[in-house]
This record gives sequence, structure tokens and C-alpha cells, in this order.
Amino acid sequence: MRVLDAFARIVQLGGDPARMARVAAMRSRFEERTGAFAPDDDWFEERSRAFWCHAVTRGRFGREVEEALTAEERRWLVPLERAHRGLFRAEEDLLVDVWSGAELVVNLVEESSRAELDAAAGQLLDGTVVGSFDPDPAGQSPGSESGLVMALVPGAIFHPRDATASIEVVLAAARARELSTDDVLDGLLRMERMLRSLSRVKAAYAYRPETLMPQSAGVPVRRAARPST
Repeated sequence: MRVLDAFARIVQLGGDPARMARVAAMRSRFEERTGAFAPDDDWFEERSRAFWCHAVTRGRFGREVEEALTAEERRWLVPLERAHRGLFRAEEDLLVDVWSGAELVVNLVEESSRAELDAAAGQLLDGTVVGSFDPDPAGQSPGSESGLVMALVPGAIFHPRDATASIEVVLAAARARELSTDDVLDGLLRMERMLRSLSRVKAAYAYRPETLMPQSAGVPVRRAARPST
């Protein structure tokens, strides 16, 4: 059992109607920080995957379905919760985090994400990497250390190439303000959402330091409906 299988199982369990309210509350909070998304949006599937990446890793959703997991699936909960989120530049199997400076050699990537990485020259991606030792490392890249898994969690979002220069300005401002990783990367996701939702707008307009925090972003969020009384 590999980490991506455990991740997929947790996401599957999140679709149980009995957990609908909890998932909706987590998604509402995610939208408040990163911008709203709905089924008719072009970016719905991409943002849905990003939400589940957040829910399973930083949101610790696996703990809420732990009783339904096998022992092999449960062994991945701690690695998933300790996964490294970064703003990466892809250099083949090396992911360089331009925010923290970390350099991670990834040896496990799902097929669709691999295709995106191969085409990501000049792009920065908001991604999460989980690392642990797997007793069955089949499928890793040739030459990788036996049993060491460094997996890119499904749900990465690729920022447009023409936003890279503006992102560097945003990162410099974020460092000066000593913002946390999640505040910075969530802010960049709001900027990406703004750019995609506005026509004929250049990346430099959407990617600005002054929109780093949610209250100043000007990006619509979907509020949870109030319960009827």
C-alpha cells in the first residue's frame, strides 16, 4: 500500500453523505482563504483537488475517517499530516521550493501530475510533498533509495508562466512581513483565482503584495448558508 492509495481512500470516504456537513465546513474555510469555486467554473476540478490535498494534509481529515481505514492505510496518516507544502520550481524530479529554499527529489507522482510537471518549464506550482519509508517501494524512479518515498500529493496548482516575475515581488513582501507559508501560498492561490476570473487582465494586476491577506484580496468567497430556524 502506497501513500497515494491511502490518500485516494481518504478522499473517497469524504464523499459519504454522513460526512457532508463536515466536508462543506472545511471547504467553506478553504474558499475563504483561497477563493470560491463552483461546478460551472473552468477551474472547479483543479480547485477541488487542491481542497482535498489541503483537507487530507493540513486539515487532518484522515483522522475523521480513521476507523474506516485499514492498518496499512492508517500508517500514512502521520506522514500526510507532516507533508511539506511549498511553491516549487520543477527541475525534472527535483522540486525546488522558492519560498523556503528546500530541495526535494520526488520519486512518486501520479500519471496526470507527471504530465503537468513535464510541461511546467518556467512555471511555479503550489504543491505538497509527503515523505516516508515504504516497505514496498515498487514504482519509484530507478536509482532511488530503497524504501524512501517522496510523493507529490495530488492537487498541485500551477501558476501561469507570466506571473513568475510578479510572484517574486510578492514573496519579497511576504518575507518582510514574516508571513506564514500557508498565508503566502493561500494568498497566491487567491491571486491565481482572480487572474482566471477576469478577462484581459495581466498577471501583474492580480499578483500584488497588497492582496496577500484575505480581507484585502477582493476575491469572492462562497459563504455557508445559515441553518433554518
